[in-house]
Amino acid sequence: MPTTRSLKDRIFLVVKGLGMGAANKVPGVSGGVVAFVAGFYEEFIYSLQKVNKKAFMLLFNGRFNSFYRYINGKFLGLLFFGMIVSYFSVSKILDYFLQHYELYVWSMFFGMIIGSIYYINKDFHDWSYKSISALIIGILLGISISFLDPAKENDHLLFVFFCGMISVSGMTLPGFSGSFILILLGNYVLLLVDSVNALYDTISDIFSGDFSFVDNPIRMRLLKVLSVFTLGSVTGLVTFSHILSYVLKHFKSITTASIIGFIIGSLGVVWPWKKTIFKTQEDGSFLIDSRGEKIIQNYERYFPEFNSETYTAIGFIILGILIVLALEWYGQRTNKSHA
Repeated sequence: MPTTRSLKDRIFLVVKGLGMGAANKVPGVSGGVVAFVAGFYEEFIYSLQKVNKKAFMLLFNGRFNSFYRYINGKFLGLLFFGMIVSYFSVSKILDYFLQHYELYVWSMFFGMIIGSIYYINKDFHDWSYKSISALIIGILLGISISFLDPAKENDHLLFVFFCGMISVSGMTLPGFSGSFILILLGNYVLLLVDSVNALYDTISDIFSGDFSFVDNPIRMRLLKVLSVFTLGSVTGLVTFSHILSYVLKHFKSITTASIIGFIIGSLGVVWPWKKTIFKTQEDGSFLIDSRGEKIIQNYERYFPEFNSETYTAIGFIILGILIVLALEWYGQRTNKSHA
């Protein structure tokens, strides 16, 4: 499964990591879709499931080169490097556009998901009673999840570890948005905004020679939360990869149909035209979290009027579809060059 890569391929792999990292941070969008459409999903799952007992034996015995080759280290290293960079660069740019051009961002991702459905479905021909049932179940689960109300924020470390395990599923299961699951669990802002910003600020302080953050209990608590969340994510990533590797090998048709269903169901989450509904108290005032921000309850979706803004949004939907088609073209080209 591992392949020899040119410099161009390695650069594009980092770019794909940037795409996965950005997608994982957007509620309703799955980084696994990027891997699936760009043509490296199976290698991604294969490489992750090589992080097993044998890999740890090689590592503990000091056979670092053998460990690196065994887990397809160059592939995973470049991909995760792109994801990490994304969390401190691309994702921050994405946050800005979500704040100022929310409709157009959601429209582009809506188009990307439509393109992903086309991509995955076009080569799938094994439709049967079982696969159709799996498709329907996937759609219903995806739709049901999109209408659930978020829970309250919870920074208990065991719950944070659980959040890490669940949220990382978006990287391994296309159509299952880990960031949206974090919203439902109440910890999206805590884990993907506050904690990441705390790490960014801490790194900046260290480079500037300022170590006063060690006396800041809020900063240290956020760093501890991020560490536990990362540990849970790594645990979930390896665990889910082993499970998915097994089901892809033994139940590929049902799994693919379920993935298509999840992605179709997730269209409800990223529907561009929606209004945010905030939680309120009995007196009608908004519930406020520890950061002084209004707590989101869910979204009210609606059909838009046809005006210039709507036409622009439709243009971004088409752009999203074209991006996926371009990724598909590049993925096919890459696979042919490695054949």
